[in-house]
Amino acid sequence: MDIVTYTNHHLVKSEDLNHHGTLYAGRAAEWFVEAGFVAAAGLVPPKQIVCLKIHGMMFMHPVLPGEIVHFRSKIVATGKSRLVAFIEMGCNNHDVVKGFITFINVDPEGHAFPHGITLTAISDEDRALNEEGARLMETTG
Repeated sequence: MDIVTYTNHHLVKSEDLNHHGTLYAGRAAEWFVEAGFVAAAGLVPPKQIVCLKIHGMMFMHPVLPGEIVHFRSKIVATGKSRLVAFIEMGCNNHDVVKGFITFINVDPEGHAFPHGITLTAISDEDRALNEEGARLMETTG
């Protein structure tokens, strides 16, 4: 299966701001996880997805009220029951946040369950992300 990129957007409103008047990191984290979840839900039913680990979120640029942020997310690596998403958030031609999240495919009792998905990375970028995602899966046990 080819790697598919999903895009979603959020308008930054006053309730999304921190005491500096910029996008609150907690709200950005919420949207970041949501974007990764959207990519995972493109491969397995949403009720079977749980978040295992946010591997990192590196903030590179502040976001101001009234700006619209976009998220691009894609599953870049798979294990037996794991799905590793790469998410990048941008605004006004600036990268804001990039990072990875590992999700687990679970059965109705919440136990890890094989998803049977194999990805094919076509581009050099996707191959590099696939290698990084595979490395991250090894570090999460």
